[in-house]
Amino acid sequence: MTVQTAAKPFAPVAASAEAPVLIAGGGIGGMAAALSLARQGVEVHLFEQAPELSEVGAGIQLGPNAVRVLEDWGLGDALRAVAAFPEALQVRDSAGGGMLGVLPLGERTRRLYRQPYACIHRVDLLALLTEAVAGWREATLHLGQRITGYELTGSGGVCVHTQHEERCREGAALVGADGLWSAVRGQMLGKAPPRFSGHLAYRGTVPAAALPERLRAPRVTAWFGERLHVVHYPVRSGNVFNVVAVIEGELGKGHGLEPDGDPRNWSHEARAVDLLRALKPAHKDLLDVIDAVQHWQLWALHDRAPVASAAEHAEGPVALLGDAAHPLRPYLAQGAAMALEDAWTLGRMVHTGAKTPDWPVLMKAYAQTRWARNARVQARSARNGTIFHAGGLLRWGRNLAMSALGEKLMDVPWLYQGPPEPRRIAH
Repeated sequence: MTVQTAAKPFAPVAASAEAPVLIAGGGIGGMAAALSLARQGVEVHLFEQAPELSEVGAGIQLGPNAVRVLEDWGLGDALRAVAAFPEALQVRDSAGGGMLGVLPLGERTRRLYRQPYACIHRVDLLALLTEAVAGWREATLHLGQRITGYELTGSGGVCVHTQHEERCREGAALVGADGLWSAVRGQMLGKAPPRFSGHLAYRGTVPAAALPERLRAPRVTAWFGERLHVVHYPVRSGNVFNVVAVIEGELGKGHGLEPDGDPRNWSHEARAVDLLRALKPAHKDLLDVIDAVQHWQLWALHDRAPVASAAEHAEGPVALLGDAAHPLRPYLAQGAAMALEDAWTLGRMVHTGAKTPDWPVLMKAYAQTRWARNARVQARSARNGTIFHAGGLLRWGRNLAMSALGEKLMDVPWLYQGPPEPRRIAH
């Protein structure tokens, strides 16, 4: 892997029969796309606006569908070195503490889906992917460079503009993995901004040793309350717990975010007192977890309507990936997983396609493979938010159903058995 920065003039692209694939965004989705394509011998140039690779946020849950992708890329050992593997998912009532349902993970997940359920810190996942990309000479990273727009070329390729370079850089195709506020998406589908969901997420981490011993079990624990839920789970080999509390509320109304602030900013400082006020009444176990977190960040959750067709996933040689295509609410814990699945699908389509890809054809087939599954996950995630935060009769019905059906309601076989093998491209 070659790394170039804005301070260093870009080396010209060597003349070759095949132009590189250009990738916008160096987060988890973009880096996964670079790895997936480089593994198939495709030259890739990734453009990241930050001067160095970094991730924001904290923990990520990876269902067996996501772990399956990492295993296929040969990253299983690297994952096991940094992740935690919870034994169960348990759901409790946030006020009374009662157990609403339990889904065994651990050996059950390995038996049913041939892969485990993992929890990992975002920083560790990006580092794992970046280290893997570094082993491929086909990959070049351009740091401190943001793709601001693109043009389609007469040869069927694409030419991208960056904010620090006057000339247009040509490529065979463009993958927009530049996140929720994607510039690539804005040009392809219009500049309609993401919508504010009405939910605010408090995020923090705590060393496992700082928690009471009864709360250190290797489990994903979700607490359901009216207009809120909290989830905590181990990361970093179980040495740290990630804690996320999602509250229904408005910007600047007792939660520290001003309405005119930049909604793209993850780094809003938050106060535990505001969170505790929103949680009341809360069970002692939940309060002990909240009290153990020393530093909170607050994030306004945005999303988009579910993908409506393949045309919203790709156009010509340009395709969207991850949050740029299908931003998810966090109620199915599949945001990173869907980006990994998207990236894996691109690589598989190159692997099973022609020796020299016809990128507009390949991107169309990629979109046709991915859009409906991504839309289903988006819709299921939004529906889960309504169920998690239910009050009144809906809450009563939810609790009754969970006590009666338990595992059947909490497991998601159609999701965890993925990703689906992509359709073959006709030649």
